[in-house]
Amino acid sequence: FPEGETAESLGLTGEETFTVTGITELNDGTTPRTVKVKADDIEFDAVVRIDTPGEANYYRNGGIMPYVLRSLLD
Repeated sequence: FPEGETAESLGLTGEETFTVTGITELNDGTTPRTVKVKADDIEFDAVVRIDTPGEANYYRNGGIMPYVLRSLLD
């Protein structure tokens, strides 16, 4: 969360379904600093914590396990 915001301050309980927009820029080779998140009726900005190019590759491949499997097959 951005500084000063918490799940509690936003009224999040963990029961929500989240929709994240703005993360697809990773596919273009850039890492966004924030993304828009909609959790049921609550909308907020979230800080992206993909800190290294390796982490971005894991995300692009659907996680570390699919990344490792694809690497082994190449």
